[in-house]
Amino acid sequence: MGTAERRDAPEVSVAERPARIPGQVGSERGIPPRTPGGVRAGRQSAYRPLWVEEPARRRRMADPVRTAAVRAVLIIAVTLIQAMVAFLCTLAGSWLAFPMVISSVASTVVATWAVVDVWVTRQVWNQRYGVVSEPSSTARQLRRERRAARRRERTARRDQARIARRGGAKQLSHP
Repeated sequence: MGTAERRDAPEVSVAERPARIPGQVGSERGIPPRTPGGVRAGRQSAYRPLWVEEPARRRRMADPVRTAAVRAVLIIAVTLIQAMVAFLCTLAGSWLAFPMVISSVASTVVATWAVVDVWVTRQVWNQRYGVVSEPSSTARQLRRERRAARRRERTARRDQARIARRGGAKQLSHP
């Protein structure tokens, strides 16, 4: 029984509800039976999906870029935890404060490198595989040229295989 059905169902205590027999077809707990078209007898169905699929506004990140981004987020999280521990150790006057501050500085350098890595990986991926939707896109032209070269190679290999199957250079084409 869904929420909408519960809202429309009469308030009946558990003891007053009729027992449902397995395999029983028809009315259950005061809910009118469905008709073949999916509409409940007597009114339109109030069925609404839980969510509506919407197209993504942006395309999904490429795998190498996503990997670098996850790595950067993890490194940044560890850096922030180290900085907090260093701060708390400093407040407490612990001997661990100095090593933690040093490691936080080193971790900050690594985190900066990780963020730059995401940026560089994204730029490299876009240069290699990205296609700008313009007729003059360099990447699109390179793909076309590579596809044409592969097609020519396949055709040449097929022709060579066909010649080899027929006997090739041993026979003249016209006897």
